[in-house]
Amino acid sequence: MTWLIAGLGNPGPAYATTRHNVGYLVTDVLAARMGGKWTSHRKSRTDVVEGRLAGERVVLGRSRSYMNESGGPLKALGGFFDVPAEQFVVIHDELDIDFGRLRVKLGGGDNGHNGLKSLRGSLGTGDFHRVRVGIGRPPGQQTVHDFVLKPWSSVERKELDINVEEAADAVESLITRGLVETQSAFNR
Repeated sequence: MTWLIAGLGNPGPAYATTRHNVGYLVTDVLAARMGGKWTSHRKSRTDVVEGRLAGERVVLGRSRSYMNESGGPLKALGGFFDVPAEQFVVIHDELDIDFGRLRVKLGGGDNGHNGLKSLRGSLGTGDFHRVRVGIGRPPGQQTVHDFVLKPWSSVERKELDINVEEAADAVESLITRGLVETQSAFNR
């Protein structure tokens, strides 16, 4: 059985340090744990790392298109590797969870998240695993759009590496121990 672990984000250096790209950060940690290097996958407009993670066969993937267009490339990647939606693990930023927290779940709506909306539309289902990394709500009158596309604050950057490592641990737990055990360990 193969797992597709997809980090949501936007490509390019202009977005690399933004809250919306936390999915990319987590997949970078997972790629390092696998000893892998990102390569271009011609058939799907994604970057991939293939190998084993915690003893399981995985394909790490991230779209080279923008967040709101990531569904098509990720669906194509899943199709190429014959991975059904229920074997997808999608890592993304979550406004409704405080910074420093995360939640793991199976299925659900898109809650206004354009990357999830694109993926749900392309797959025709929302029945995939999610590792939801909390970024909290924008302060004051700042719009959601501006908030997710701004770099992490200096205070957040001090804890970010710990949060990203914990999200990577949750992904490993999910593929080895299953949903219920992982939720018990990480959803707090």
